[in-house]
Amino acid sequence: MKSILTLREKEVFELLVLNKTTKEISEYLGISEKTVRNHISNVMQKLNVKGRAGAIVELLKLGEITL
Repeated sequence: MKSILTLREKEVFELLVLNKTTKEISEYLGISEKTVRNHISNVMQKLNVKGRAGAIVELLKLGEITL
């Protein structure tokens, strides 16, 4: 099955489920906080959900990320 996420989007959401902040994610991945927020926003649009929590729930259901 082909992933609906890019590798970077997957990395961002894997860190989000570990309760990392936008700032922590940006530092860990070596990208700006704005870029992190853009990745999150892009995924929310792909999934047609509102909010990070909604995106995480859908990604878990789809098997795109795990806890």
